[in-house]
Amino acid sequence: MRTGAIRLFRFAGITVYLHFTWFIVAAIFVTSFARRYESPVWGLLEYLALFCIVLMHEFGHALACRQVGGVADRIVLWPLGGIAFVNPPPRAGAYLWSIAAGPLVNVALIPIIGLASGIVSQDQIPGRPDDATLFFNDLNYMNFGLLIFNILPIFPLDGGQILRGLLWFPFGPFRSLQIASVVGLIGGALLAMLGLLWQSLWTAVLAFFLLSRAWYGWQQAKAMIALAERGVAISPSPSMRAEEPPR
Repeated sequence: MRTGAIRLFRFAGITVYLHFTWFIVAAIFVTSFARRYESPVWGLLEYLALFCIVLMHEFGHALACRQVGGVADRIVLWPLGGIAFVNPPPRAGAYLWSIAAGPLVNVALIPIIGLASGIVSQDQIPGRPDDATLFFNDLNYMNFGLLIFNILPIFPLDGGQILRGLLWFPFGPFRSLQIASVVGLIGGALLAMLGLLWQSLWTAVLAFFLLSRAWYGWQQAKAMIALAERGVAISPSPSMRAEEPPR
C-alpha cells in the first residue's frame, strides 16, 4: 500500500500517506460534487472535507490502539477511503477498543456538524439554500452514512471487526476471526449482488475488495488454528481496516 503513496505529514507519531490513485478518483467525483453548487469550489471543499472526516476516523483507531499499548504508526488515504494499520495487544478488550474508537469519532462529529449546519442555515433565504448550507447538510449526511456503513458486520469493515472482538471473548482470537470472515464473505456477496442490481461499478469494486479481505481473513484464521492445534505458539495478526466514503 505504501508503493505509490505520497507522505503528507506526521502527527503524534503517526505518518499519513496519500496514494496517487486518490487524485484520479478525486478528479471524477469532485466534478460530480461541484454540479450541486452554484460555485464549483464548494464541490472541491466537500470532497476534501469528506476525507478529513475519514482521516479523523482513522486517527481515532490509531490513537486508541496506542492508548492500550499497541503499535499504530501509519495511515494511508486512497480512493476507497482510508486505511489505518494498527496492531493492538493480543487482548480482546484492547482489540475491541482500537476498532470501536473509529466509529465513535463519527458519532462525536454528528452534533458538531449539525450545529454548524444549523448556524449557517439561519442566514439563508427560505426555499433557496445557499452553497454553505448545502455543504454542511451534505457533510452531515455523509458523516452519518460513513458511520452506518462502517458498523455493518462485514469483515474487514469496523462492524465486522467489532463482531470479531466480541466473539474473541468466548471463542478466542482465531475462531473469532474465522467466524467474522465467514460473515464478511456472506455480506460481501450480498453487496456484490446489490452492485449488479444497481448496475454500480463502484459498489462492485467495493464488494470485490471486501470479499478478498474476508477470504484472506478466513485463510489466515484457518492457518492459525492449524498451527495452534499442533502446539505452535502464535499471536493474533495486526489489524488493517478500511473505510469507504458513501457516494
